[in-house]
Amino acid sequence: MNGDFTYCNPTKLYFGKNAMEGLNKELPKYGKNVLLVYGGGSIKRNGVYEQVIAALRANGKEIFEDAGVMPNPTIEKVYEGVARARAAKADLILAVGGGSVCDYAKAVSVSVHCDEEIWEKYFLRFEDVSCEVVPVGCVLTMVGTGSEMNGGSVITNHKEKLKIGHVFGENVYPKFSVLNPEFTFTLPKYQMISGIYDIMSHILEQYFSGTDDNTSDYIAEGLLRSLIHSAEIAAENPRDYEARSNIMWTATWALNTLIAKGKSEDWMVHMLGQAVGAHTDATHGMTLSAVTMPYYRFLLPYGTAKFARYAVNVWDVDPAGKTQTETAREGLCRMEAWMKKLGLVMNLTDLGATREMLDGMVQSTLIMEGGYKVMTAQEIRAVLEASF
Repeated sequence: MNGDFTYCNPTKLYFGKNAMEGLNKELPKYGKNVLLVYGGGSIKRNGVYEQVIAALRANGKEIFEDAGVMPNPTIEKVYEGVARARAAKADLILAVGGGSVCDYAKAVSVSVHCDEEIWEKYFLRFEDVSCEVVPVGCVLTMVGTGSEMNGGSVITNHKEKLKIGHVFGENVYPKFSVLNPEFTFTLPKYQMISGIYDIMSHILEQYFSGTDDNTSDYIAEGLLRSLIHSAEIAAENPRDYEARSNIMWTATWALNTLIAKGKSEDWMVHMLGQAVGAHTDATHGMTLSAVTMPYYRFLLPYGTAKFARYAVNVWDVDPAGKTQTETAREGLCRMEAWMKKLGLVMNLTDLGATREMLDGMVQSTLIMEGGYKVMTAQEIRAVLEASF
């Protein structure tokens, strides 16, 4: 392990078929006024809404609803949520849904008592929170983002063609999260698979960096193997509880900051995918899958040893008689075959992107450091072109 670090994760998790019991344990800790945040109404069709409302009423809460959170929440919707939270004098924001709903709830939570322009403060200048934060709790119905146990919040600004994530500090982490794998059973297969790839990408973007013998990388490899195995089962039988519970648990640990400790990180797949999302509003996990192979084939010569290790330890490639580069390439080939079998989108055209969008997508891509190669604008363009 290189370097010094501090690890703290204040989110309390309730996991399993009886996880909703945790909501009744947590609600008495907060004031009367609750802003209930959710998306397009699927929670009303699958019965989760009724369970949440019953718990809120049983605990004497005044309920204020903020529905209609979109898959890629916009800054305009955040402004609307802030107004609702202020009018309700919210003591707690309860997010019921997937990662976008949780991300949105956190963006609202840090903005209710903020007197500054929040897009500029948090998503352009990346400033810390300097005001009171309204606490957030989550009831998860879709897995992928890991937002239920971190400070991340990704918001889209369509006017500026930007989709930006701010990772807030531990004071913004959800205070508690309810994780019942059964709540994910009714999710459409496309969304399930998209979430699965978001999980994989989170792990890989923390894995493909550094050259030291880092414990975090061994944990990442184990999470990847579990995810690959369970994803194949869930794709065939989406109601397989064991597979869906393993995927849910892996999603949480993929991005609760644990496997990032003691090492650098490379988040360029997300930067590329978010730029695509800003121009197409496509499903997040699919924007990542569409750019992954071109990016990792570009990166491979700069981190060959790690890609070879990945091939052996995650994809069971036999390195005997192969060069390190050959081993690494075979690992990516096996990964690509798995992605196609799962049904992931492998090109930008299928997401509605056109080559006329290239200039804008290049400009919308934030360049990150920490990986094996800091990209230039020309290299970003080349990777995006190869993604069509």
